[in-house]
Amino acid sequence: MPELPEVEAARRAIEEHCVGKVIKKAVIADDTKVIDGVSPADFEASLLGKTILSAHRKGKHLWLRLDSPPFPAFHFGMAGAIYIKGVAVTNYKRSMVNDDDEWPSKYSKFFVELEDGVDLSFTDKRRFAKVSLLKDPASVPPISKLGPDALLEPMALDDFIESMGKKKLAIKTLLLDQSYISGIGNWVADEVLYQARIHPNQSAATLSKESCAALHKSIQEVLKKAVEVDAESNSFPEEWLFHFRWGKRPGQVNGKEIHFITTGGRTSAFVPELQKLTGAELKNQNSKRKGNNSKEMNDEGASELVSKTEKTADTADTKKKQPKPKGRPKKPSTKRKSKSDDVDGSEEEAENDDASDDDDGHCVGKKKVGKTTNNGRMLEAASEPEKSLKQTVLSSQSGRPRKKAK
Repeated sequence: MPELPEVEAARRAIEEHCVGKVIKKAVIADDTKVIDGVSPADFEASLLGKTILSAHRKGKHLWLRLDSPPFPAFHFGMAGAIYIKGVAVTNYKRSMVNDDDEWPSKYSKFFVELEDGVDLSFTDKRRFAKVSLLKDPASVPPISKLGPDALLEPMALDDFIESMGKKKLAIKTLLLDQSYISGIGNWVADEVLYQARIHPNQSAATLSKESCAALHKSIQEVLKKAVEVDAESNSFPEEWLFHFRWGKRPGQVNGKEIHFITTGGRTSAFVPELQKLTGAELKNQNSKRKGNNSKEMNDEGASELVSKTEKTADTADTKKKQPKPKGRPKKPSTKRKSKSDDVDGSEEEAENDDASDDDDGHCVGKKKVGKTTNNGRMLEAASEPEKSLKQTVLSSQSGRPRKKAK
């Protein structure tokens, strides 16, 4: 999804191709989930005849300054994207609109036609974005509640270290908090923590000054590099975790395994060999779960252990509480169990596994093979292995000489 580098790439494209041009036509989608607090007609009327003076960004938010207020503001959500007809603007998988689609796209929420034939469109395929019309976007929520921009307003190192010491939550959760620092999303957080060799579940308050300094440096280096190439991921350094972190699939970066855990409700990709959970967290987890492998604690962290414990509990519950079969109860089988039945489960259990209820509530499953006697009772036919065994026994018996009766 769009994070600071992608939104900054969009801002730069607008600055280059749209600033100084007059809006000749405007089309706003009739979508109250995305268009926030204003009717399409009023939104369009406020744009016509205005000149775009500049484009601004803070964190993941972007807004256009016109020659008079109000100004359009955009929060990109999960799949928001800027398109300028005939201009290559960075796109990402969730937002992709094909070149051969209609123009403006059916996913367009904000479309303006500028003088000199330039068209600008904001699309959102998943409808989690917000497009607003505000007199002063920077002075009102949500932009006014954002923390300092991670790229444009970096904290001084000493302030950064001091602030970390006051935060007792997982470092990745803190980085994703837009009121603490704005612009960092999931992939950027994973990347900067990988570069700084910090476990995503490590408490911010337990980080050493050296780790804080490494993280402070990696935030700036990763963001500057991503912005420098207009968020074009093919131009990111080959050794970045970014190239290998998608899809939760087993993989490696620079020959080292990538693992996935959940941090603050978000999937985190990290490299256990380089990013170890240390200090207070490790001590607390070991005291709570004595007997667990200490290397696993280091590599996986608390979330992974909790997940494994929950899975074990779920499996135990499933074994204890088997669902009752629907329909008529079956009569207990008179067939004698074999040794294989004791190992693999009874034939009746196997049939219940495959059975399903029909519309009348009767149990529908495997049919027994056999013949019916005069009184209507079913005699079970011997299975193929049993038939073979009987034939072998009979043949062996027929070849033996009978003992003479005394």
